Amino acid sequence: MNGLGTAGTYLLQTLGSLYLMIVLLRFVLQLVRADFYNPISQFVVRATRPLLNPLRRVIPGLGGLDLSSLVLALLVQLAVMALILLLAGISLPLTLWPQLLVWALIGVAAMFVNLFFYALIASVILSWVAPHSSNPGAQLVQQVCEPLLMPIRRLLPSLGGLDLSPIFAFIALNLMEMLVIRNLAVMTQMPRALSPFL
Repeated sequence: MNGLGTAGTYLLQTLGSLYLMIVLLRFVLQLVRADFYNPISQFVVRATRPLLNPLRRVIPGLGGLDLSSLVLALLVQLAVMALILLLAGISLPLTLWPQLLVWALIGVAAMFVNLFFYALIASVILSWVAPHSSNPGAQLVQQVCEPLLMPIRRLLPSLGGLDLSPIFAFIALNLMEMLVIRNLAVMTQMPRALSPFL
């Protein structure tokens, strides 16, 4: 791959991953019932509305889950992966598309884990530097992380105000990535060109 192809791949990976993160954040915000009047939530809604509204007409929600956001995330990941493979000089015959769909599912799952991982890092840092902040970003991070941390807090004994639940959440997320997502990528023979999505 020449320099122009490498730059194009980098740009596609970066912009595609960023938009995919925003789409998945839209799903997570609805899942955890976050404050949609938060300015960051409003940005996420506006950024995803143009592509999400047409899908919502076709794909209904199911039990409070925003399935159209998940389908949009999968379509974004599929499109970005297909373009990256084409830039890498790999042809995409019709027989490869089912496998490409599986790789896109793996990529979305990896990004979903990464979203919670980054939110946990932000939560830990905020608990040190601004433990009771009313900043919209800090409140949103708290709302995203709380459903993940609450079950762990119920299992852990009280340690006099020391909260170890983020450590166990990090361990669980890392194990999920190592044992499930990376193994699935190996089992499905995901090309090296797509490895940055893991």
